[in-house]
Amino acid sequence: QVQLVESGGGLVQSGGSLRLSCSASGGIFWRNTMGWYRQAPGKQRELVADITRVGMRSYADSVKGRFTITRTNAGNTIYLQMNDLKPGDTAIYYCNLVNGGADSYWGQGTQVTVSS
Repeated sequence: QVQLVESGGGLVQSGGSLRLSCSASGGIFWRNTMGWYRQAPGKQRELVADITRVGMRSYADSVKGRFTITRTNAGNTIYLQMNDLKPGDTAIYYCNLVNGGADSYWGQGTQVTVSS
C-alpha cells in the first residue's frame, strides 16, 4: 500500500520562504508523477506543481517563478521550495502520487499560513 508522509508546513510572514517535503513508500511503480495540491477554506483543491519520474515539471500560473518542485534521484521524495510567499498561498498542502498513470494517493496534508 502506497503511503505518503509530508512535512515542512508552518507559519511565515509575507515574503518569506518554506520548504515542504513528501516521501513515498510501498508498491510504487517506476512510472509515476508526484506533486503538490492545495486547498484554501471555501475553495476547491488545486494543483500547485507536479513532477514526473523523468523530471518533467508543471506549475500553476500563480506560483511560477516563486515555487520550485524537485525530486531525489531515487525518485520517491519530492520537495516544494516556496519563496516570496503571499497571504493568498495560505492553504492546506497535500502531496499526491499517481502510480503508473492510474491510482492516485494522497498525503494527510500540511498547513501553510502566510501572514501579511
